[in-house]
This record gives sequence, structure tokens and C-alpha cells, in this order.
Amino acid sequence: MHMRMRTVGASGLKVSAIGLGSLTWGGQTDSREARSMVRHFVDAGGNLVDTAPAYGGGFAEQLIGKLIHTDIRRDDLVIATKAGFVVEGNKRVVDTSRSALLRDLEGSLRRLHTDHVDLWQVHAWGDAPIEETCAALDYAVQAGMARYVGVSNFVGWQSATAATWQRADGARIPLVSNQVEYSLLARRAEIEVAPSAQHHGMGLLAWSALGRGVLGGRYRHGTPKDSRGGSDRLSWFVDPYLTRKSSAVVEAIVKAADGLGATVPQIALAWVRDAPVVSSALVGPRTTSQLEELLGTDDVVLPTEITSALDDITGGPNLARDTA
Repeated sequence: MHMRMRTVGASGLKVSAIGLGSLTWGGQTDSREARSMVRHFVDAGGNLVDTAPAYGGGFAEQLIGKLIHTDIRRDDLVIATKAGFVVEGNKRVVDTSRSALLRDLEGSLRRLHTDHVDLWQVHAWGDAPIEETCAALDYAVQAGMARYVGVSNFVGWQSATAATWQRADGARIPLVSNQVEYSLLARRAEIEVAPSAQHHGMGLLAWSALGRGVLGGRYRHGTPKDSRGGSDRLSWFVDPYLTRKSSAVVEAIVKAADGLGATVPQIALAWVRDAPVVSSALVGPRTTSQLEELLGTDDVVLPTEITSALDDITGGPNLARDTA
């Protein structure tokens, strides 16, 4: 199989239009299941695997590091990881200083058993001066530890500030991407983040393209025990989306899916994948069968009328559609 590929923003980095996220690895997804998913993903023509030191306390990176020496070739993957964010006990700590970022990167490379990552992302906006944060990105590329650099969870002015700083001097490495939450239940990125990315030649990597799992349709009749919403550790993540409004959105997607002979998550994922400025839609399935269903999205083409109807139901037209 061959999945559609895209370049990220104005760069030469090529990624699959659907990316595989590893947030649940080591928690709700054990190594056997994660290994099976990566193999299926690569067989289907996918290459972008997104991870972070914080996922499973390093477990996700370690597993990818094993797989590129046993199951797949290093060159089969575009490995995207992050730095500057750790979970200490119940606290989330952001540290975007040069020392913290480079320490994180060295740890990632050790766990990933590779000498470079393909895309290295600042996990969140921090208190360190942006010049210092960006200098660490430049250093990583110049030292051969990262091929491309981007940011994650930056709002519009933050990504524009960082991108402008990088472009102000030809010796600095341009930012290629901003990874933000974006789905039919979370369209805020369209207001400032997407236009900022487009203006600066950056692509969006959309995390939680399925609305933190809610757009998979699994919560239509309650919260399944084995879901994130049913887990003590991750229910905080899903709860904000278990609302009457999101139920109405899911029912609208059900109608579209029936009409197009596709499944609910496939429609929700195709909508994100084909939105303006999106380079790749990231999904975090917990099982290989969930992943198989999502990979089937490659054959799904949303007619313009369906796209517009879904836009209307979830907050109105996407103003970038006509200009993209």
C-alpha cells in the first residue's frame, strides 16, 4: 500500500498524511500491540511517528529505538520527538532553556538508539528567552542531531515570534512545523495558528485529530471501561469533550459516514487531513484493529458539500479553504 505523502510547510521534509502518535504506549498500549501497530503503519506506507520523552516515561522512545533495529529500517520512519516538557509526579514542568532542551535531546537519542531525529519540536512555550530556545534548535541541526525543527502547542503570536526570529538571520534554521490540537471538536487553531503557520511557511501537525478519541464514536452510548475516558489516569483529557455539543457533532458524522460508506473515525480524520495548512493528521490508536480502520481513511474523499456541512455544524466556515 502507499499512503499519500506531503511536504511539511515550505520544507523538503516528506511525511505521511496520517501520522502515528505514541502517547498511550507503555500505559494503555503494551509493547506487543505498539510493535504490531508500527509494523502495520509502515506496511501501509506511513512514515511519521510522533513521540516525546514524557510518553510512558521514555517507554515510547525506547520501543521505537528497538523496532528500528529489529522490525523496520531506520529510514522507514520520520521520527518526530519533543523537548522542554517533563512530568514530575503530578506536576507538568516546562523548561525551554538551552540546557534542558539539549539534555532532553541527548536522552531521546539514547533511548531511540539513533544518531538523529528527523523532526525535533519544542514541546511548549516556556519562560526562557525565545532567542535561547531557538539557538538550541540551530545547534541541534548543525550538530547533526536533528534534521528539521519545529514547535508544538505554540499559539499564533508565539509561533510567529519564533519563526520571525529564525528568518531574521540567514544562518538560522527555519521552523518547519507547529504541532497543535486540531479536530472537528477543537477548531481554535484556524483563528491565529493556521494563518501564522501558512504565512511563515510552516505546516500544521494536528494532534488528537479524533477529538481525544471522542470522534471515534466509542462514547455515543456511555463511557467504555477500556477507553481513555474510563481511565483514572486519562479521563481529565477526555472529559471536556463529552458534552451535548460533541454528541451532536458525532451524530452528524454518523450521517455522513452512512452516506459515504465510511466509518465515523474515517470521516473525522479525513476532514482534518484535508484541512488547509495541515501536513499530517496524528492519531493515537490503542490497538492494531483501531489503526487498521484509520488507515482505511486513505481511500476516503470528502465531497465539498460534506466538508462544508461539517464546518457549519462545528463552528462555521474555515476561512482559509477558499485561499488554500
